Amino acid sequence: FTRREEMADYRKMYVTLCAAASDAVDELENIPLAMSCRNYLKEALLKAEEIYIETTIRVSEQDEE
Repeated sequence: FTRREEMADYRKMYVTLCAAASDAVDELENIPLAMSCRNYLKEALLKAEEIYIETTIRVSEQDEE
C-alpha cells in the first residue's frame, strides 16, 4: 500500500463539505439578520481553501521526491 491508499479521502470530504457550506452562504445572503453568520462562514471557507491548497502542494511535492 502507498501512503495515499492508507489515508482517508480528505479531498472528497473537503469538496463535499465546502460545496454544501458555499450553498448555505449563498442562501444566507437573502436573510439580512444572518449576514454576520454568512460572513463568518464565508471567511472560514476561504481559510479552509487556503489550507487545502497549501497542504495539497506540500503533499504533491513530497510524492515527487
